[in-house]
Amino acid sequence: MTDQQVRVPGAPSTVPALPNLRDLGGWSGADGRPVRYGMLFRSTDFRALVDDAAATQQLHAALGLRTVYDFRSTAETDAMPDPTWDDVAPVHLDVLADTSTAVPANLATVLTDPAAVAQVNEFLAGQGAAQKMVGTYREMITADSARNSYSRFYRGLLGEDRSPALFHCTTGKDRTGWAAASFLSLMGVSRDDVFRDYLLTNDRLVPALAPVFEKFAAAGGDPDLLTNVLGVRAEYLEAAFDEVDTVHGSLEAYFADALGIDAVAQQALRDRFLEA
Repeated sequence: MTDQQVRVPGAPSTVPALPNLRDLGGWSGADGRPVRYGMLFRSTDFRALVDDAAATQQLHAALGLRTVYDFRSTAETDAMPDPTWDDVAPVHLDVLADTSTAVPANLATVLTDPAAVAQVNEFLAGQGAAQKMVGTYREMITADSARNSYSRFYRGLLGEDRSPALFHCTTGKDRTGWAAASFLSLMGVSRDDVFRDYLLTNDRLVPALAPVFEKFAAAGGDPDLLTNVLGVRAEYLEAAFDEVDTVHGSLEAYFADALGIDAVAQQALRDRFLEA
């Protein structure tokens, strides 16, 4: 059974290797219409399935995927390419290409290297990781690469032949987190429920990363510092929404002015992804 079959908003992933995978369906949207199940999924990358071809194919079949949107950098995608399926269109969108304050998105892959631990500790503690995360979320609203990437993402969602779709970055929490939060907000989901979906990462992903925390500690690092970058905090997403309000005045204006998704297209997205 997959998230597509579990009819509870934010239901835990039934694919243990992908703990941050979930269907965005079920949340109550505009006019009380729920977001449709089985249309749009958020996830981590697929590194956990790299040696399991059967599970990779089963995932594709279960979700019925037609499109996979990859928000990672070119370096990340080169290091860990997505699976390829004959009938699934891959779309690479480098959200953070133009940002200057981004926390390295591949920290989880280097935290067990003893030679890097001292440097990582200094980065996390001395430079204020939480502050940098807030800056990254603000830049996801204003940076050209982010605007172009999210614009292409939403234009893709308008294509009737492009769903079901899945979007991801590396850990599926920041670049993916804003995509999910902005999508649910556009659907008319309450701000409280948007944050509920966002903060589920702390319940799903962080426990699954326990071995990373343990190995980081064994290598001389302070594991308490990792939660600021390997988990999520409400203040990060609040910073993104605040930037939207400061720069554009409203979410609808952000979609129209920054992403080129005008009022007609916004309504078309609601009609496509909300139950009738």
